Amino acid sequence: MTDFRDIPHDERDPNPWLALYLDDSTPLPDHVKAAWLKDSSSRSRQFLLPFIRPVARLSIILIQILKVLLPKRWAHSRLLHRTLAFSMNRFVSPEANWLIMRHFHLGSQILSFIGANAPTPVPTQPLAPMEIDDIKDELFLKHDLNLFNFVIRLNTSLRTHGQHMGPVAEPNFGMLCDPPLELAAMPQGRLNILDLQSAIEIYTPVYQLLLTDNDFWRASNSLQLDETVAIYAAKILSSPEHLVMLNNKHPLVPLSTLRAGHRLVLHGLSTEMLHCLLMRMATGETPLPSREIAKTRQAAGRSPQPS
Repeated sequence: MTDFRDIPHDERDPNPWLALYLDDSTPLPDHVKAAWLKDSSSRSRQFLLPFIRPVARLSIILIQILKVLLPKRWAHSRLLHRTLAFSMNRFVSPEANWLIMRHFHLGSQILSFIGANAPTPVPTQPLAPMEIDDIKDELFLKHDLNLFNFVIRLNTSLRTHGQHMGPVAEPNFGMLCDPPLELAAMPQGRLNILDLQSAIEIYTPVYQLLLTDNDFWRASNSLQLDETVAIYAAKILSSPEHLVMLNNKHPLVPLSTLRAGHRLVLHGLSTEMLHCLLMRMATGETPLPSREIAKTRQAAGRSPQPS
């Protein structure tokens, strides 16, 4: 792992990666930030991504035309996930693979946190792959389905019981942990050089080709539920200011699938930051606003009423 702290600081030529590593304005663990920045500063991202991205987006347009001629339910999800697992094992960088695998754990933990702290608790179906070959069990598709199913189950339950998401004085943080995934355990072959953004740009049209239109559209637009999930967490924690970390934005305004690859990267980063925030609140490193609000309300309830 690159230690960005060892990079010398030259005021006439400051290193942008050192600045981003040292910046603490957004919540992100140092070891995650180091992996993210090493991947972002790689030669693959610098030299391959500018060529891969336009080709990938053109492919999305051509595949959409091809889909008009194919049967509506034509799909090969198992082939898709075997292809993803094969390429991740052989071509994707260790840092990118580690971040992808972490994402399944973090997303599941965040949904479990919201489900456990909702007024009417909602069960979840966590995904916790421990090795890349676990991807073959249609994990990407299940990840998207879990998100939409959770939102539907949660809001159906809230409506049925006449409840709303709100502050929880002592939230249940018990499901949160740092995923037991080792960066050193990721494939380290000579060809494992493809950075995260380039890999996602390549995978997006493959995802589109081997899934139904409905599955691909749903997967693309699941990214806009970042806002929805963050609002749930903000209501539980009474911490709306952290919504500024989001970039995929309003869930009621679907965006073109052409930028799905870039938005997927933002989705991953938003998930990492929200999970980090929850972990810091769980350990007391960051104050819990909902606890302070509850104390204030309790104190106000004990105060003598004015005559």
